[in-house]
Amino acid sequence: MIKAKYEKTVKNQMLSKFSYGNIMAVPKIEKVIVNTGFGKAITPKTTDEKRKFQEYVSKQLEELLGQKPVLIEARKSIASFKLREGNIIGVKAVLRGQKMYDFLDRLVNIVLPRTRDFRGIKLSAIQDGNLNIGIKEHIAFPEISPEKAYYLFGLQVTIVTSAKTEEETKELFELLDFPLRKS
Repeated sequence: MIKAKYEKTVKNQMLSKFSYGNIMAVPKIEKVIVNTGFGKAITPKTTDEKRKFQEYVSKQLEELLGQKPVLIEARKSIASFKLREGNIIGVKAVLRGQKMYDFLDRLVNIVLPRTRDFRGIKLSAIQDGNLNIGIKEHIAFPEISPEKAYYLFGLQVTIVTSAKTEEETKELFELLDFPLRKS
């Protein structure tokens, strides 16, 4: 739905508004990065519990993204956080192509409206041509059964565009019917 709308109407509207020299210069969504960190949820656990928790989060993300996420290791040790270099601290996945558009359709049309007290995406979430959205509970996605989710975790979704300015980015997301706040 988002892809079809972009191809049919958004490209032409952006081309006329910003008067690009070429149709290929019109900004588009390049990729979507979804990640989550384990944080305090994994610190006091034993090695076996940590492994099970990592598998649980990976399976849940794989279920809602349609592709297996990558485990992220700590780059350096930080004693005050009980963090050692090489420890697994989170998972992430980069979506491109059809999986990206399917995920965005679900995010915009199902997940964000289902989120409690959602009033729109703040305009301050748009920076350097990217849109950053935080989702507090992964069970907002319809693929995840709340009864089977024994642990809730949040997600960070970064939507990367090829836009050069914040004005172009804002216009692109407004034309794609993203629920941005007006003020």
